[in-house]
Amino acid sequence: MSEKYHLIGIKGSGMSALAHILYDMGHEVQGSDIEETLFTQIGLEAKGMTLYPFGKSNIEPDMTVIIGNAFKDDHVEVIQAKQTGAKCVRYHEFLGSLAGGFTSIAISGTHGKTTTTGLLSHVLRLNHPTSYLIGDGTGKGVENSEYFVFEACEYQRHFLAYHPDYAIITNIEHDHPDYFKDIDDVLDAFNTFVSQCKKMVIACGDDPEVKKLKASTKIMTYGFETSNQVIATNVLKNSEGTTFDVLINGEFYHTFVTPFFGDHMILNSLAVITVCYLEGLNPSIVEKDLRLFEGVKRRFAQKAHHEQVIIDDYAHHPTEISVTLKAVRQKYPDRELVAVFQPHTFTRTAAFINEFAESLNLADHIYLTEIFGSARESNGTVDIQTLIDKCHSGHLITKETVNQLHQYPTAVVVFMGAGDIKKYEDAYTRLPWNTEA
Repeated sequence: MSEKYHLIGIKGSGMSALAHILYDMGHEVQGSDIEETLFTQIGLEAKGMTLYPFGKSNIEPDMTVIIGNAFKDDHVEVIQAKQTGAKCVRYHEFLGSLAGGFTSIAISGTHGKTTTTGLLSHVLRLNHPTSYLIGDGTGKGVENSEYFVFEACEYQRHFLAYHPDYAIITNIEHDHPDYFKDIDDVLDAFNTFVSQCKKMVIACGDDPEVKKLKASTKIMTYGFETSNQVIATNVLKNSEGTTFDVLINGEFYHTFVTPFFGDHMILNSLAVITVCYLEGLNPSIVEKDLRLFEGVKRRFAQKAHHEQVIIDDYAHHPTEISVTLKAVRQKYPDRELVAVFQPHTFTRTAAFINEFAESLNLADHIYLTEIFGSARESNGTVDIQTLIDKCHSGHLITKETVNQLHQYPTAVVVFMGAGDIKKYEDAYTRLPWNTEA
C-alpha cells in the first residue's frame, strides 16, 4: 500500500538515496533541505519529487516523517511533526526496518564503503533483482528484490540499528574523533555490529584493527596475507588496470582481470567476490560484471581539461588520500601529480594533522583550502597554515586563486574532500586557459 513520506534533509547522500528507493517502490515522496543547490537533488527533481525549504507547513499528520541524522530534536520540522502526531523515525532506524524484508548486505568500515556498496550492488543487480542504497546519493528500489545492498555508517553507532544477513567490514580506524573516544571505542561498536549479523561477516583480514575483533565463526576474512580465507595473489598492475588470482580456503578459485587501480580496489573487489561466492554466483560472470563497473559519484571521477586530467574524489581521511594518490600514480606514472585538498572538520584535522601531511606528501605539489567546518563543531581547534607548514610543497588556495594550477599544464590535478571542494574545481574549470599564471 502506498504511503506518504516526508524526508527532513532529503538532499543528504543517504537520505536522497532512500528517497529514490521509496519512490521506486510506489510511495509518495517529498522532502525539505537547505535552499542551496546540491548535486543529489537533480535526480530527485527529475522524478517529480517536491523539495521544500525547511518550514512547519511542510508537515502533515498523515505522513511518515524520516529525520536525517544531521538534525536534532529541536529542529522546527521535527517539533512540528511530533506536535501534529505524524509518525517520526530516524534515518538509520527506518533503514534497519526496511532492510529486514530482503536478504540484506550491509557495507561498513572507515573507508571504502561507498565504492564497495556500488560495486556489489552493480554485480548483484546484473544477476538478481536487487535494491540498493549507496552513499553517493544513488538509490534504487526494484520490484520483487531478492537482495538489498546498503551502506552502514558507524558514526554515533548508527549501524547498530541494522541486523543484516551479511556484513562487509572494509577496515577499522579511529575516525569521527568528535564522537569516538579512541580506537577501543570504535572496536567496541564494530564487535557489537558483528554480533548482530545473521549469516556471515566478510572482513579485511589484512587490517590491523580488524584482526583485533573478537574471534567468531561468523567472520570470513579476505586480503593479500596468506592467513586469510580469501586471498588475492599473483597481482599484476599496469596503466590499464589490475589482474589477480583468487584463492578460497587454499584452493584456486578464478583469475580476475579488472579495470581498477590501487590495492584498495583489489580489496574492495575481494569483498564483493566473497559475497558472490557465498551466494553461489559463477565467478566468470562476476569477473565480466566487475569489468563493466563505471564507478560511483565523487570516487576517482575523471575528466580531461585541456592537457590536464582532473580527478574528483571524496577522500577526506589520511588513509583515503594515500590510496587515491597511489592509484593515480599507477594509472598516470609519467605525469606530475597535484593534490588540491579541503580538510573536513576541525576535530579531524587536528587529530590527524601529521598523518594528513604524510599522505599529501605523496603528491608533487600540494594546495590546501581553508578547513570546512561542521555544524556539530563549536569552534576551530587548528588553522590551515599549520597543515601547510607540514607539507613539503604546501600552498593555500582559494576560489579566487585557482589559476595557480595552470602552471602544471600536463599534470593530473586531484580535488579531494568531503565538504564543498567541488566549488573550487568548478571555479578552476570555468577559467579561461592561461599557462602564464
